[in-house]
Amino acid sequence: MKTRIKEICKEKGMTISTIAELIGTPQTSLSRALSENGNPTLETLSKIAGALGVPVADLFEQPAGDTITCPKCGTKFRMEE
Repeated sequence: MKTRIKEICKEKGMTISTIAELIGTPQTSLSRALSENGNPTLETLSKIAGALGVPVADLFEQPAGDTITCPKCGTKFRMEE
């Protein structure tokens, strides 16, 4: 599943390097986790969301039907406002 992390960073004037520093992760490790073939843990996603000041759900593109699939376990979640 594609995330919006880089897009949100850009909107907030932050870089992946800044996020990595804020969450205590090496920049190379974070970049790898966020790559197309990456698989960030829920813990990492939670830390990123906290550093960006957004809910974890905002890190993901919203597919039709307002559901997202966890990139780690494959569980589907229905998003509600």
